[in-house]
This record gives sequence, C-alpha cells and structure tokens, in this order.
Amino acid sequence: MLRFLNIAAILALVGSAIYAYSIKYQTSYRAEQIVKTKLEIKAEHDAIAVLRAEWSFMTRPERVQQLADRYLDLQPLTADKIETARELPERAPHVDAIAAKIDMLGLGVASTPAADPGAAPTTPKTPAKTSAATQTKGTGHQR
Repeated sequence: MLRFLNIAAILALVGSAIYAYSIKYQTSYRAEQIVKTKLEIKAEHDAIAVLRAEWSFMTRPERVQQLADRYLDLQPLTADKIETARELPERAPHVDAIAAKIDMLGLGVASTPAADPGAAPTTPKTPAKTSAATQTKGTGHQR
C-alpha cells in the first residue's frame, strides 16, 4: 500500500510539473504575441502618419491650383457672371404632405380635444402660405 501511495505521489508531482511547464510556455508564447501585435500597431500608426503627410503634400493649395489650371480649363470670374439676389429663383414653400392629409381627415392636433382641460389648444404645424408681396419689403430684398 505504501509503495502505491509513493508511486501516485510521484506521478502527481510529474503531472503538476508538466502542467506548470505548459502554463509557463503558453504564457511566454502569449507575451511574444502581445509584443508582436504592439509592433504591428506601431507600424500601422507610422504608416498612417506617412499617409497623412502624403495627403497634406498632395493637397497643397498651390499644387491643386496648378493642376486645376492645367487640366480643368477654368475661365476667370467676370462681373457679368455674378447674380444678384433679385435674379435668384424664389424658394418653394415647404409642404408637409402627411400633415396636410391628417388635417384633411380631421385627425390633426387642432381637431382633437386637449388632454388637459386647462391647457391651451395647440395648432397643427402646417406651413403658412405667403405671397411674394408679403415676403418683400420696400427695399426689394427678400427676407
């Protein structure tokens, strides 16, 4: 019986030593992977810095101006190409189609009674239609 316990203790000791060595090598392997990953991250940061420097170099205003002059054939701006505010088309009024349909059905906010009897009634959010005469004052400029 004593010999069996000695053999079991020796086997347990060998097994724990093997397990400890495997943990040690796994730990060192993971540490090497972490160092390698950190080096790859540093290399990527350096590559990003190089790309940013190249982008700054390529988008210099004087370089872009030279390329525009060479390839775009742009004409200089003349006074007859400048539009005044009066020559601009009027902006179309904003139309909320869904709110208009809801109001047409009588389901709008204004048609339903307020939940709080003491609360002030709310009005639906529909755009006010204004004419061109009410939009312009005596100065000739639109508001």
